[in-house]
Amino acid sequence: MKQFFIGALLLMTGYVLTAQELYVFSEPASNVPAKSVSVKYSGKFLKSSHNDRIEQRHMPEVMLGLSKEWMLRASTTMSDMYSSNLRWESAKLYTKYRFLSNDDVHRHFRMAAFAEASYSRNEMMYDELSLEGDQSGIQGGVILTQLWDKLAVSTTLGYLQVIQSQPPLHHVGMEKFPEQAFNYSLSAGYLLLPRHYTSYKQTNVNLYAELLGQQTLDNKKFYVDFAPAIQFIFNSTAKLNAGYRIQLNSDMNRMAQNRLQLSFEYVFLNALKKKR
Repeated sequence: MKQFFIGALLLMTGYVLTAQELYVFSEPASNVPAKSVSVKYSGKFLKSSHNDRIEQRHMPEVMLGLSKEWMLRASTTMSDMYSSNLRWESAKLYTKYRFLSNDDVHRHFRMAAFAEASYSRNEMMYDELSLEGDQSGIQGGVILTQLWDKLAVSTTLGYLQVIQSQPPLHHVGMEKFPEQAFNYSLSAGYLLLPRHYTSYKQTNVNLYAELLGQQTLDNKKFYVDFAPAIQFIFNSTAKLNAGYRIQLNSDMNRMAQNRLQLSFEYVFLNALKKKR
């Protein structure tokens, strides 16, 4: 009876049926299950283009499913990307509201709006703008996600504004770093296994392919990356991700062209539900 109840709960929240839209490098229009708490660790590893040093960033996160439509996330980062030793560097708040849902059997179309704000202790050093620990700023945008059976496709459009002072220019004629950017992504996820659901305990295997891009609006620089990833979901509550982000084209001064990302997430279902 307990197993039946948990399985029914997972099906009602959609966590099992929409596993292939739990993207590794971007967000879907769907949220974490309502009244649930999710904890996540992400690690990013890269070889710096400037000193050939292997650098790392670690990000713990807590996500709250306040309702079916609304979620909130808080995160912080530690890294050695802007220093010689590992140190605390940033904090960020993110919220997403799903305002449209057209759901059918094994398919749906959803739209959501998101906003985030970050604080970072780091000085601006690169053209690439990011609120993942690199700069202080705000971002807002929309997400559109379409699910067809085992395939989920999603796009994100966002405007990013850096809110921090420019570092002193080292010489006359040196170009300022960008402060505004248009971010976009196109993501696809495919449920490889299981072929058929018989139990919520079945391990899910999902394959992802994502295009991630940025166009700065003040000095007109850009990048386009390709990011394949694989994902394993255990007991419908634990998620292990591995992905690699590869630069396809860019005219930016970036920290690195390629990077590895690993993450693990666990969802505590109904953790926010009031006990009677």
